[in-house]
Parts: sequence; C-alpha cells; structure tokens
Amino acid sequence: MPNISYVIAKKEIEAGLDETVLSVSLRSGIAHAHACGGNARCSTCRVFIVDGVEHCSPRNGKEQALADKLHFSPDIRLACQTTITDDVKVRRLVLDEEDLQLTNQLASGPVLTAVGEEKRLAILFSDIRGFTPFSEALPPYDVVHVLNRYFRQMGREITRFGGCIDNYAGDGLMALFGMDDPTEAPLQAVKAGLGMLEAMEQFRPYLETIYSTSFQIGIGIHYGEAVVGEIGAENLRRVTAIGDAVNLASRIEAANKQAGTNLLISEETYAEVKNSVKTGRTIQVSLPGKTGEYTLFELIGVR
Repeated sequence: MPNISYVIAKKEIEAGLDETVLSVSLRSGIAHAHACGGNARCSTCRVFIVDGVEHCSPRNGKEQALADKLHFSPDIRLACQTTITDDVKVRRLVLDEEDLQLTNQLASGPVLTAVGEEKRLAILFSDIRGFTPFSEALPPYDVVHVLNRYFRQMGREITRFGGCIDNYAGDGLMALFGMDDPTEAPLQAVKAGLGMLEAMEQFRPYLETIYSTSFQIGIGIHYGEAVVGEIGAENLRRVTAIGDAVNLASRIEAANKQAGTNLLISEETYAEVKNSVKTGRTIQVSLPGKTGEYTLFELIGVR
C-alpha cells in the first residue's frame, strides 16, 4: 500500500488506493484545514507535493476548475480530491497555530450586560481596504476562512487592551472601550488600534504566501457619549451602542481612505491621549452627514 509522508507533522501514514489525502489526514489525527467540508469548494485543504506528484491521481473537474481559478502549479493539489498510487511526501499549505485554533474552537469575548444606560465610551471602527477585489478572486469558503482568521487576530488586540467587539458588518467591525470603567478608555482604544495595525503587518505574509495578494485596513476612533441598550427582535436581541458618537466614529474611519492614512482619531480622543501618543498629520475634513469641518489626527505610535 502507498504511504503519505507529512513534512510538518513528521508522520508517515499508509493510504488506501481510493482514499483521499484529506481522509488519510483526518483518520490519522492530523489537523488538516478543510473549510468547505472536503467538497472542493475552497482551497484550504491544499497541499504541496514535495515528492511523488507523478503518483497522484489526475485532477477531476471540480479540482481543475479551482486550480485554474487560483493558478495552481501542478504540484499544488486539493487534499480532498487527490488519491495516490504510490508513496508521496506532502506539506500542508493552509495550516499553522492560528488555523489550528480557528478550526478547533470558537473565540469568545466579554459579554455586555448593561442596558438602557448612557455611557462615555471610546468607539473604534475598522474596515478592510481593497477587500472586494481580494474576495472576488477567491472561492467563498476561502473568503470566510480569511475573514475569520483576520477577525480573530484583530479581536485579540481589542480584548488585550480592555475592549470588546460589539458588531461585525461584512469586513468591518465596531469595538467599545470603557463599558465598565471609562477612565482609560481613549488610551486603551488607541493602543488597540496600533496593535491591530501591527497584527495586520504580521498577517500580511500569510496572505501573500497563500493567496499572492493582501489588503490594508483603516481605523477610526472617537470618544463620546453613547446610549448602551438592548436592540433587536425577541431572541435576537443584543446589547449595543447607538448615538451620534457611534456615527462619528464610523465617519472618521471612512476618512482614512480620503486622507491616505490608516488610523485617525477625533479631537475629543486626542484631548484625552495627547501626552501619551505620537501623531503624524493633522487634517481638516468634511464628514458625510455631518455639518462643518472636523479636525482629525493621524496616530503613528505611543510615547
């Protein structure tokens, strides 16, 4: 019987003649990403055939269609569709500690409990720049996989600095700081924003290696009064923040595109953190749906 040698796992497993590489991995306890369930609707199970590509079954129609779309070389195969006739050596491509954790557990964050209160909060919005062309080039399951990994890494920075993710909207998110204690909320939000930019830089090589492309993110932060309340119908109700401060934070985030920046904060936020941060440009902008001009500060670091 043929054997599959796994480079990363350092295991050699016997494979049945009609058994796919993915099936061999899973029955052998080797964590192998397969976001679509092994139906050739994503590329997360892809493997690089280090040795023995001539012993792999020819691509079937489903695999060939995905290979054409993603421009796979002959030695990159979908594990869920590939069987072998003799010994091969493989290296899984979409797998590291982040993928393992993402596959095996659901991230959980702080639970918001306050309802019907007015609170002074630091509100952070972030959005992905250029995500539409990025996502259009990939199968839907890959897009979901990338977004889940991205949100996991961004969420780690937000919770590290005392915030909680309140809402997701497509490839954007809203996070709140100061739900329990507003004293350090502006500085916490600022540090989280800088941490998110750093995490994005660490995420970029992963995207470029796996998908041969990447994207940028924009972040906006405002410190102001918002109403925290339980919103929604029946069992779909959840606690969230609403009000002009939330809208303003969203507009500030969007201003990054026009200004060519990555992290902008409002004048109110700057007043709270000016002795602790390093700023770049100061810009005057008109924000959609708001009257007059607003002074925004580009944030580049902390002192």
